[in-house]
Amino acid sequence: MNPARALTPVNVLTGFLGSGKTTLLQRLLGAPQLSRTAVLINEFGEIGLDHLLVQRVDEAVVLLESGCICCTIRGDLNGALRGLLEQSDRGEIPAFDRVVIETTGLADPGPILYTLLNEPVLQHHFRLGNVITTVDAVNAELHLSRNPEGIKQVAAADRLLVTKTDLAAPDQVAAVRQALAQVNPSAQVRDALEEPLDVDALLDVRPPQRTEHTGAEFAPLLREEASRDTLRALRRHSENVSSFSLVLDQPLDWTAFGVWLSLLLNRHGDDVLRVKGILQVQGSDAPVFLNAVQHVVHPPQHLDRWPTEDHRSRIVFITRGIDHARLRRSLEAFCGLRVAEVSVSE
Repeated sequence: MNPARALTPVNVLTGFLGSGKTTLLQRLLGAPQLSRTAVLINEFGEIGLDHLLVQRVDEAVVLLESGCICCTIRGDLNGALRGLLEQSDRGEIPAFDRVVIETTGLADPGPILYTLLNEPVLQHHFRLGNVITTVDAVNAELHLSRNPEGIKQVAAADRLLVTKTDLAAPDQVAAVRQALAQVNPSAQVRDALEEPLDVDALLDVRPPQRTEHTGAEFAPLLREEASRDTLRALRRHSENVSSFSLVLDQPLDWTAFGVWLSLLLNRHGDDVLRVKGILQVQGSDAPVFLNAVQHVVHPPQHLDRWPTEDHRSRIVFITRGIDHARLRRSLEAFCGLRVAEVSVSE
């Protein structure tokens, strides 16, 4: 095996739905330390809206002006990393000396860590860097109490980044930090707003004594040692969550859509885990970026231009136990339009 210093570190960026992973990634990509970085983005759903917020070169790869390489994980992680190596060797993409993987918000980080620590070919080229988990201060209690993936994401972290602290009361933020310390006392806990973004502190490689470990510290995450009740709860959770994507040909009435979304989240907010979309609204040539997490709707962002030639609205819902057909009919009736395309990922 190559010496540890010759291996390319792979940093894993995880966190539950809406906790700020993509926002953090966009901030990181602006740092000079990431100029030779390959970014793998693994998304939940049929329409990759996150990619529309950066400069797309083709369907699979985005080359940023900073020198970073972004691409989607179309298959398994092992194949994606091998593909990066092959493309770099052929000169199809720039050389890179770091990899950052942004997981889906519903991801259990265990399989990712297992792949990096145990796949023989990858071990000759890559090594595990830091695991960074973003935690939403507003919704942390709900996420950690109802979603076993959230607990696993926190437990796997080397760095815990608490986000949205400006939207939470000080005692709520303190309680979240205390809960995180109880779940994972060895991780560094940072405030995404109060503390400057320290790229080196977030992404620096593990000390040599940890790099040389065999991975035993991750054994509780990698082995199926949960009780039967826990396994049943995990199975119910994964079966009940699905992604529902809509494409709309007609421009949206912004007021009507806002009222409809408010009613939806007021009634079903706990089970509408995420709403994310790029919208064509009446009276505007530029798109509006929508982002909502459960009961909270973030201020809409008015983008300067459409990132692609397709100017139709795209909305992705990640829900738990909600009838997709009924939701679609409700949107059509309330906003007076028809959905052009529908895709569901169970």
